[in-house]
Amino acid sequence: MKNLLLVILMLWSSVIFSQEKKYNVLWIVTEDISPTLSMYGDNTAKTPNLDALAKHSMVYNNVFATVGVCAPSRSSIITGMQATAIGTMHMRTGSDITSWGNRKYKDTTINLDIEGKMVRQYSAVIPEEVKCFPEYLRAAGYYCTNNDKTDYQFAAPVTAWDVNDASAHWRNRPKGKPFFAVFNTNLTHESKLWKHEKYPLTVKPEEVSLPPYFPDTELSRYTVARNYSNIEMMDKVVGDLITKLKEDGLYDDTYIFFYSDHGGPLPRQKRAILDSGLKIPFLIKFPNSSKIGTSDRLISLTDLAPTMMSIAGIKPKKYFNGEAFLGKYEAKPRDYVFGSSDRFDEVTDRIRSVRNKQFLYLKNFYPEKTKYKEIGYRRQVPMMNEYFDLNGKGELNDVQSDWFQTKQPEELYDCEKDPFNIHNLANNPAYAKVLKTMRKAYLKKAKHQKDYGEISEHVLVNQMWPNGVQPVTSKPEFTCLKKKVSIECDTKGSSIAYLILDKPNAKLNFKSGWKLYTESIKLTDDLKGKYIYVMAERIGYKTSEIISQQL
Repeated sequence: MKNLLLVILMLWSSVIFSQEKKYNVLWIVTEDISPTLSMYGDNTAKTPNLDALAKHSMVYNNVFATVGVCAPSRSSIITGMQATAIGTMHMRTGSDITSWGNRKYKDTTINLDIEGKMVRQYSAVIPEEVKCFPEYLRAAGYYCTNNDKTDYQFAAPVTAWDVNDASAHWRNRPKGKPFFAVFNTNLTHESKLWKHEKYPLTVKPEEVSLPPYFPDTELSRYTVARNYSNIEMMDKVVGDLITKLKEDGLYDDTYIFFYSDHGGPLPRQKRAILDSGLKIPFLIKFPNSSKIGTSDRLISLTDLAPTMMSIAGIKPKKYFNGEAFLGKYEAKPRDYVFGSSDRFDEVTDRIRSVRNKQFLYLKNFYPEKTKYKEIGYRRQVPMMNEYFDLNGKGELNDVQSDWFQTKQPEELYDCEKDPFNIHNLANNPAYAKVLKTMRKAYLKKAKHQKDYGEISEHVLVNQMWPNGVQPVTSKPEFTCLKKKVSIECDTKGSSIAYLILDKPNAKLNFKSGWKLYTESIKLTDDLKGKYIYVMAERIGYKTSEIISQQL
């Protein structure tokens, strides 16, 4: 009897200890900043909260967005895919704030593609196997919330988040559930360079350092100082979230990620796929601050999705372009990260980039176009019109005026010796071997990964929305068998969400409360007489008709 009890105890212990603990994860996502923070050697902005976080974190030195603007970059983050591999590379495809159940996109011309053909708003229809990665975390038991920005190039499916609005917070999770909570702050967004004019500068213009590609004028200094002042405002948001986490006794059991969705907001930064547009600050505070220091590992924002799954003990999907850099399924360090530049608002171009730890390679498909893109939205940046006018008057030096020149077919930069990517080495014989290596890396990627940028956008849209009509997700169907409800949808790539209510409700909330359907629902006694509502979603399609039934 004693031996039997001992065996049972050992078996019970092995089960308990074999179960990996599911740690909470908090993402604090800011917008439009380069690594212009003290932990990267720039002390201009005073960021006491980020400084304190960095002391307890791993600081990553080589992290890159896939595109130098928010929506395509965020599509890569949420899917683990290069934007070019799923057709989300053009900025922007359409609004993702739409009428639920019958999502409508404005039938208005928004832009012209590379062939000069009209492109109307559309929701990108991505490959059927690709999901928003929080769906996999939800299926594994995580409470997933997003507060509040999506901007994925498609309407955020209700299956991705337990709550996806300004009320989203880990504090609302069911008892005992681990959480994945995303908080987005837009205080450093490009638009705040002019929208924050009413606020006093907290950084003095005369004390900022200007990159060599900017003219040294009062307006340039003011704009750069405004950017640093916005960073100081953002730091307070970081401090508030960390304070709340500590108040809840969750700080030690939580991964804290801090990063920007792409590089800086200033001219020759945002939308560029130079380091100024793609290189970002990236910190991770591990549970119990178990890892502290710096890392030079090369990371793409496509790596976030598989890394989150790996941290949660879930095997990353084979279709991911990204690779896990932490957790149970950590991959070997990558040699290259990749970037893309296509349509930005009303201007279309096509550029591809390859970056290793030292060199940056660019392939320009339209070298006759200028590096500068005449984008109306950017003209609101305080220094932008002056910058443009000074070039027209011939008052910029060679480095400053280079942005307004046409391109070479290829560009190569030594990012260690030339961190501002000013000196193109592509035609320098001393770097011929490096150029060949980087070009080969690009060609290998191009050979093995589909690039939707090869297709003119008006043709791509017609493939996604045949004859300009958005496809519709099929209506799901119930099957009741042996006290179970099974739900199916015959649209390939669709996911199913359901809601159980005590009584019928004609006005449903489509931002929270919906459960992800992963297996048959048991008809327990407490569900009898209640009402179930079901819908199916395929990313890029209209949401299905909602069906309901009394249980």
